[in-house]
Amino acid sequence: MSTTDVLTPAPPTTPLRRLGTAGILLLALAATVLVAAVHLTQGTSSIGALDLLALPFGDSGNAEEAARVLLASRLPRLMAGLCVGVALGVAGALLQAIARNAMASPDTLAVSSGAYLAVVAASAFGPALPVPVSGGLALLGGLAAAALVLALSAGGRTGTTRLILAGTATSLALYSLTNLVMILFQQETTGLFAWGSGSLVQSDLAAVTQLGPLIVLALAAAVAAGPRLDILGLGDDAATVLGVNVRRLRLWLTLLAVLLAAAAVTIAGPIGFVGLCAPVVVRLLPKSIPGLHRHRVLLPLSGLAGVLIVLGSDIVLRAVLGAQAGVEVPPGTVTTVLGAAVMVWLARRYRDAGPTRRPPEARTGAARSRTAFLVVVAVCAVLLGGALVLGLLGGDRWLLTGDVANWLQGRSGRALTFVLDQRWPRVLAAVLAGAALAVAGTAVQAVCRNPLAEPGVLGVTSGAGVGAVALLTFAPLAGIWAMSAAAGLGAVAAFGLVYGLAWRGGLSSDRLVLIGVAVQAACTAITVLIIVLSDPWDTAKALTWLSGSTYGRVPVQLIPVVLALVTVVPLLAWLRRDLDLLSLDEDTPRILGVPLEPVRLGALAGSVLLTSTAVSAVGVVGFVGLVAPHAARALVGAHHVRVLPVAALLGGLLVSLADTLGRTVIAPAQVPAGLVTALIGTPYFLYLLWRARA
Repeated sequence: MSTTDVLTPAPPTTPLRRLGTAGILLLALAATVLVAAVHLTQGTSSIGALDLLALPFGDSGNAEEAARVLLASRLPRLMAGLCVGVALGVAGALLQAIARNAMASPDTLAVSSGAYLAVVAASAFGPALPVPVSGGLALLGGLAAAALVLALSAGGRTGTTRLILAGTATSLALYSLTNLVMILFQQETTGLFAWGSGSLVQSDLAAVTQLGPLIVLALAAAVAAGPRLDILGLGDDAATVLGVNVRRLRLWLTLLAVLLAAAAVTIAGPIGFVGLCAPVVVRLLPKSIPGLHRHRVLLPLSGLAGVLIVLGSDIVLRAVLGAQAGVEVPPGTVTTVLGAAVMVWLARRYRDAGPTRRPPEARTGAARSRTAFLVVVAVCAVLLGGALVLGLLGGDRWLLTGDVANWLQGRSGRALTFVLDQRWPRVLAAVLAGAALAVAGTAVQAVCRNPLAEPGVLGVTSGAGVGAVALLTFAPLAGIWAMSAAAGLGAVAAFGLVYGLAWRGGLSSDRLVLIGVAVQAACTAITVLIIVLSDPWDTAKALTWLSGSTYGRVPVQLIPVVLALVTVVPLLAWLRRDLDLLSLDEDTPRILGVPLEPVRLGALAGSVLLTSTAVSAVGVVGFVGLVAPHAARALVGAHHVRVLPVAALLGGLLVSLADTLGRTVIAPAQVPAGLVTALIGTPYFLYLLWRARA
């Protein structure tokens, strides 16, 4: 026995280590069979486990009914869960290996969103398409989205924050386009809202039988490429030296991953975060087990883990909410909440490289003279005034400026008075909400020292949406103040959760953003769950609220936003120098005696108040808090005494123009203002990420 043998301790002998790789695979397969058996016993009919067990013997009194239920409902649902779980689990493992990033998945790379948009567009603009054609369109949509996100994030290897932000922005743009299609073609896309969160309801086995073999072939191809994936994990240079064509391998494996994700979306819609969770669960297994983390084993294990997550979520959903919930409630809401928890855990474990934290063009603004600042303010004010007038004139019926002048003087006719009395509250609501979101975004970016942050990315907007939608659902007759309070409570709860989870001996900008994105996804899933449980067929109401709309606003709804602006703007103006120092680094304000935590919490509390009142007034409107502060810094410099008023004017201008455009472009139908702002803001957001690649 050598000295090395004496000094080197033997690895601990655990039960899992004694099982070995083959034993782990068999154990996962046995667990899958057990979960599948339990899944078959659930349903809306009275057929239970004993009836299904007696079916092969034919001695059950209702054997014919049991066979019909099994073949027509439960078996298609089970097979859909199996196919979707395997496809998403393997796709997630492949994307994580390609990007060498534990947070890469079909969701964070917007693959599912791109595929979903393609399927919805096909349903809206064309006749019912066969499964292979729908799958092909989903593949093209997912591939285009993944290519864009990977290009913006430099393949995902330059930092987790860049990858997640690029995927989030692309997903929001695609989600906005999808919502727009569903609003414009409501009859053609009936039922696709709940399906958009992932639904295992199947009318037959057609989709499974046609796409199942494709999933098996893709899995086999991925497993065959396992050894080269192991080499790729050593780094591009080492893999090239060892004879691996890195570019070609990455291209083909990306195509395989997108193909698997597109097949899953075609079968069951975008079931969220399974591709993120499944590989993470497998990687949590002890590394001491020989060969367990090699991709020839990790890929099929990730597929089995995906099946367990999908079927387990469906079982839990129907066990807690009842059998009918399996038809009405998408299991994707459960997997999204689970995936958000996994994403939070990953964000707390990993530290980002941070190149997106301060892109060169957004770090500071060029100095401007006082005269230039006053000119910018004057021009923005004039443009905002023009937007207000345009908002009063535009709509399904265009008016003249003379009509508005007569209305202001009380000399207009009854019909004209009715039209303008309906328009002015929504025009003013758009301006006030836009200003509130812009000021909130300015404060959030200063506190987080992340020019790519905004209230929506930090979960505040979606948290306010949960509170407001819950009140609308369970107390539809509640007043304006109750709505503002509910939205405020939701925003405070969401941000408190984000802030608490991101705090680890200090506040990390990257952790705050990543955890905020996770909480945002969870809150959005909860909102969908509330809407689907309360009224699964009222798609227009759900989409209009989630997309932000000024429709039907009354003057009293504007009061909370006005009060929030009157309260918070002076507070932030008073803290303007502290915000300037906070946006630099962590040490400078401490050295200069700035009470860091009180200032930070005060600014963020003001942002939460502004965001919650804006959401209660116009619903969920995204990216205003990102675009307006950036544009303001580009125009007047980085000092907050100048950024705050210009950002408020630009935010009001942006939402006002978006609202007017949404009311006029397809009148008498309307496009929610939030969809327009998302479509305007997303390109700018992606531009910032692209410029930050260097």
